[in-house]
Amino acid sequence: MHTEGIEEHIDATGIERWFVRSKCCGCGFRVGIDLPADRAIAFVDRFMWTDDARHRLDRMPPYLAPLVKEEVECYAKARNHRVVTYELIARAQQGEAVAWDPEAERRLSNVPTPVRAMARVELERTAMERGLLRVTVDLMEEVKARYFGLSNVRRGT
Repeated sequence: MHTEGIEEHIDATGIERWFVRSKCCGCGFRVGIDLPADRAIAFVDRFMWTDDARHRLDRMPPYLAPLVKEEVECYAKARNHRVVTYELIARAQQGEAVAWDPEAERRLSNVPTPVRAMARVELERTAMERGLLRVTVDLMEEVKARYFGLSNVRRGT
């Protein structure tokens, strides 16, 4: 079987899934399988771009697309990824930098100045360890609860 294409989508539970399309080179039989991305990778026989990632690349200006393609493929191969996804393009372009949701950035400004830089580093490190592209309020609350036993959840008195 030879992989022809991959469609990526998020299911109702928030899990990334891939629909992998394959074809038998001998008889021409075609088959597709829809699985969570971490299991679907086993059905991909070569380095590929998902349909969504390819569409994003195709919409770039002609002078920019080859540069982005090379950058993303180098990034993916250096990290042993066989599939370039829509999210991987963003990660490659950010250079492992983590973006911040506006509300999370606003909340960070409420952190006392002596602690703010350390909090930023810890939140970004936690996001990168989890493969997240953004620091969100939910992540901030989780880290705050883990380190300080604090959260916005009111406890009964």
